[in-house]
Amino acid sequence: MNTLGRKFRVSIYGESHGLAIGVCIDGCPAGVPLTEADFTADLERRKPGATGTTTRIEDDIPVFLSGVHNHFTTGAPITIQFQNANTRSEDYDALRNAPRPGHADFVLHEKHNGFNDARGGGHSSGRLTVGLVAAGVVAKKLLSGVTVTARLTEAGGLSNVDEAIAMAIREQDSIGGMVTCSVTGVPQGLGEPFFDSLESLISHAIFSIPAIRGIAFGTGFAAAGMTGSTHNDAIMDETGRTATNHAGGINGGLSNGNEIVFRVAVKPTSSTPRVQQSWNRETNDIQPMQVRGRHDLCIALRVPVIVEAVTAMVLADLMTP
Repeated sequence: MNTLGRKFRVSIYGESHGLAIGVCIDGCPAGVPLTEADFTADLERRKPGATGTTTRIEDDIPVFLSGVHNHFTTGAPITIQFQNANTRSEDYDALRNAPRPGHADFVLHEKHNGFNDARGGGHSSGRLTVGLVAAGVVAKKLLSGVTVTARLTEAGGLSNVDEAIAMAIREQDSIGGMVTCSVTGVPQGLGEPFFDSLESLISHAIFSIPAIRGIAFGTGFAAAGMTGSTHNDAIMDETGRTATNHAGGINGGLSNGNEIVFRVAVKPTSSTPRVQQSWNRETNDIQPMQVRGRHDLCIALRVPVIVEAVTAMVLADLMTP
């Protein structure tokens, strides 16, 4: 399915090289001010253009098809569409027979009996995250007093991101990265024990972002090597403020009122410039292949704003009456 949320529901549609992609947002109340300009800052953060990102650049101008009138939401589902204009579909002609290692080409072909759109990754492309960012802009407007901030804190195993990008360009190979997200102003008690724990809901949304390989809240995996007396966060007063934040702002699946902190691991882009080996469906042989097209050497550069968006979506869903 292509929908996330129960009260604040987000659905994405389209394919990387189709006519357009977009998002439909249901559950946004009427009377929320919303204009094209509201989307500019976050959409610009997601766009390529920086060193190490793809040369495919779309205008990404949001077109409101429904749910917005006279610069205010109407209470009806909001549909926002983005045109695909800068495509080079011929770069993907060979992928029908030679799926890219690490990508979804092979499994999509098998799942859809070869009817999937293989151009640019089709519906599984990171191109569709522009719809997530747009939904995040709307979600953030509903989060009074809540601030969601994400940034790239590591790339290619290095804390110096510029140095890591220079290395990727020099080696002509893609690299991954680590994104750290913090959320402040979240009231206590969001989430439920077990299946709808706040960690579960955020993790579900985070893993909807292509290229994500892991998420860790608070001390994450390091908690396995700590003692309970060290890992426990001492409660300091009646507000629930804690001396430390090893739990990352969540206890028992519920927000505890402290800063929510988590880290997200982003894998290297599958479409690396390096020559690789892959099975060819037509010849039934293992053959060398070099991926054509325009791809990011470090997709993690563009992930922070998407992490913010899906996190805001989850919080808006939980905070909607």
